[in-house]
Amino acid sequence: MTGRIIIDLFVSLDGVAQAPGAPDEDRSGDFPYGGWQEPVMGEIEGREIARGIDEMDALVLGRRTYDIFAAYWPHHVEGDGAGRIGRKFAAIPKYVASRGAPALAWEGSTLLGDDAVAGVIALREVHESIHVIGSVDFVQSLLAAEAFDELRLYTYPVVIGRGKRVFPEGASPATLALLGDPIVSEKGAVLLRYAPAGPLRTGEMGD
Repeated sequence: MTGRIIIDLFVSLDGVAQAPGAPDEDRSGDFPYGGWQEPVMGEIEGREIARGIDEMDALVLGRRTYDIFAAYWPHHVEGDGAGRIGRKFAAIPKYVASRGAPALAWEGSTLLGDDAVAGVIALREVHESIHVIGSVDFVQSLLAAEAFDELRLYTYPVVIGRGKRVFPEGASPATLALLGDPIVSEKGAVLLRYAPAGPLRTGEMGD
């Protein structure tokens, strides 16, 4: 088996991916704009998000995102909508990237080894569709190592101006290849799907 590693991120036009879901999701750095995604969330990208959740058979999270998910999703397993997502997350293995040794109370959770990037790569041998959701700090390590098969950027028509960025100053230079046509939602969000395409290349514009 050679599974695929898919990174799912919700980002603003200026690349901020911090706390899209709720005001208190992640206030680190005194971030004041938690919950910025909801006012510009559309049905079209909502269906794409649901399709991605349906296809996954493993979930990878950084420690901070794990704590957020573990505090919320086990309590939302009834009914449609959130309940459908909660039941899916409950049913699949969850892998956590952390430098510490946290107690993982969410059933089905496993701590990745000291080399979490290598640990995620190894999951290709046991899972078909491995999704990394949020977890911006850890995602930067995966991007730098090109340890992914697809980067899904759900890009929303807002500018936030501060917060954790997917590609901060000092990010590893790289080239990405667009996979298929962008999907545009009725509220202006754009889903862009990329695969790694090697190092950054430079050149000189012709006449």
